[in-house]
Amino acid sequence: MPERPLAPGLRPFDAVGGWTIAVVDSLGRFGSFFAEALAVLVTPPFKIRAFVDRIHFVGYNSLLIIFLTGAFTGMVLGLQIYLTLVRFGSEAFLGPAVALSLIRELGPVLAALMVTGRAGSALTAELGIMRITEQIDALTVMALNPMRYLVVPSILAGLVTFPLMTALFDVVGIFGGYLVGVKLLGLSEGTYFGEMQTFVDIDDIMVGFWKSLSFGVIVTWVCTYKGFNVGHGAEGVARATTQAVVLSSVLILVWDYFMGSILQ
Repeated sequence: MPERPLAPGLRPFDAVGGWTIAVVDSLGRFGSFFAEALAVLVTPPFKIRAFVDRIHFVGYNSLLIIFLTGAFTGMVLGLQIYLTLVRFGSEAFLGPAVALSLIRELGPVLAALMVTGRAGSALTAELGIMRITEQIDALTVMALNPMRYLVVPSILAGLVTFPLMTALFDVVGIFGGYLVGVKLLGLSEGTYFGEMQTFVDIDDIMVGFWKSLSFGVIVTWVCTYKGFNVGHGAEGVARATTQAVVLSSVLILVWDYFMGSILQ
């Protein structure tokens, strides 16, 4: 029997229900993809060569953008924080203000966003092209698990490279703030680094470390998932790449808030 049409008053509820089912289904596929990757991760053999290649792809190739953005972020922070602190006669606290801003928040977030834009998009596009040209299907036909060769090395590389990229970003940013605060605005070098040593402790560093570690998992997870599940043709690859970058960026900002509220 043909289905009876919905009453006009029920159509908004039908739309909301359809959207909810689609979201839950998408979350389920995301979760099952990650669970499968974790299962392969703890099962030998381990593809060391693929892992090293992903470290080069995600980390080494992103060094230039990390150095550039880190330096100018630190310089902007040094300038703006100095102009604020000098109104209260507290410019001596420029060093710890710059360091804490970078180590706890801006370093992990901006480094993750930069690596997402450079390496995450390329990773999604690479896997998407492999999918539409049936290279991933060929691996499956040859009894080779694509997760072991393509996904797990990328997630492991994210775990290793994101904290390292964040550390480089923080160091370069701190010296960018030093360049502006000390060399340009005349603050004492001893005051800049001495107050920083007083106010920055290991807990602040660990906050940034745990954030960068979680961002590494989020970015590689989302980008590999989108690459594995592209649509048809070049348009599908382009759409998946855009979705991967946007979703990764949003999740980075959302997760940063929750991590910041937990790791105070």
